[in-house]
Amino acid sequence: MKRNLFAITVVSLLAGFVTGKYFSGFSDAITNESSGQKLERKNQRWTCSMHPQIDLPQPGTCPICGMDLIPKSGDEEPDSGLVELSEAELTLAGIRTMRVKKGSDTSDPNGFPVSFPGSIEVNTDKIFVQTAHFGGRIEKLFFQSEGTYIKKGSIIALLYSPELVTAQNELLEAYYIKNEQPELYNAVRNKLKNWKLTEAQINRVENTKKVILNFPMYADQSGYIRKVSVQNGQHVREGTPMFELADLSEVWGVFEVYEPDLQNIRVGDEVNISVHALPGKTFRSKVFFISPELHPSSKTAIVRTRLNNSGGLLRPGMLISARLLKKTHKTEKIVIPKSAVLWTGKRSVVYVKTSPDKPVFEMREIELGQSFADSYEVLSGLNEGDEIVVHGTFVVDASAQLQGKKSMMNKNPSDKAPKSMKCGAGKCGSGM
Repeated sequence: MKRNLFAITVVSLLAGFVTGKYFSGFSDAITNESSGQKLERKNQRWTCSMHPQIDLPQPGTCPICGMDLIPKSGDEEPDSGLVELSEAELTLAGIRTMRVKKGSDTSDPNGFPVSFPGSIEVNTDKIFVQTAHFGGRIEKLFFQSEGTYIKKGSIIALLYSPELVTAQNELLEAYYIKNEQPELYNAVRNKLKNWKLTEAQINRVENTKKVILNFPMYADQSGYIRKVSVQNGQHVREGTPMFELADLSEVWGVFEVYEPDLQNIRVGDEVNISVHALPGKTFRSKVFFISPELHPSSKTAIVRTRLNNSGGLLRPGMLISARLLKKTHKTEKIVIPKSAVLWTGKRSVVYVKTSPDKPVFEMREIELGQSFADSYEVLSGLNEGDEIVVHGTFVVDASAQLQGKKSMMNKNPSDKAPKSMKCGAGKCGSGM
């Protein structure tokens, strides 16, 4: 009886031990399975059945069409710095690449590839002020509108001048005694000449023996009226400003040159100037002035050239552009097209193709040097032989943003999916 009890006890212990081991293993299996599922969920990526280029770290809705995202097959975590496109996307977007190299020659048959915007402006060296030659009252003003052209020697006004009437009477008195007192006669004539009376006017008074009451005043210079300072009936003194005139036979081409481009231009350099209003026509000129100071906000310096305008084609305010006539500019740095560069604040980025066989791209920040007409000099960030996107750069960047990768606007991609845009319901762009 005791033996049977002992045997039953041993069998019960063994059964309990085996059962414990079994359930312990089952519990471990469940724990391992749960951990695997958590790891799988952690590494899980989400995409859209209609837009397979979408690759996001969390479930949500498609930022393009608004459909629910589905789990993406594959266990590997994609590299957040790489953007992969399909061959169809490459073709549709017209994406083109090129390999960069050092020692580029930026020669241009039309001149040095730096173009400066500007405008035609009045040559301030040819602005004149027409003053009153003598004091009096303006009886008639012949020019009263700004923009009117006055030719040198034209009558600009008739003035009644008591001083001039007195001086003419003195002339007639001196004329009768000029043989006895030639010094007095010459002094009176010189006084009238100082008031800019012509020899013909003085001789007319002597010959007619009549005093001119409303005396004509003549223009000293030719030019277009910029400002009228007097009016009919006004009393003026000798030296009173009447008109401001601008001689437009020679004008200035005034350009704004950004700080990095100032090293390329010198006083005396020749430029070809194109006028927007005169397509196909160019003007040759030379730089005669470069501002010693930069504008505080635009960081540009003023550059001036002189342009012959005897034909009157150039009008102040016309938009123009200038190109330096330096035939070549060689650099030992890498030079890339401007179309390859994306700007965001202080950052300049390009997309480098990382695989020779696959359309996989990586965003890379670069430091730019000199700016040319259609290209930039690269100081750092690219190596000789790198293959970069030169056409369709923005499309690649947009794909990076959709895939939650590093992009122009997203230097450090977030772990959260972007807010979706309900395009499928006809509300695309509304953000609702």
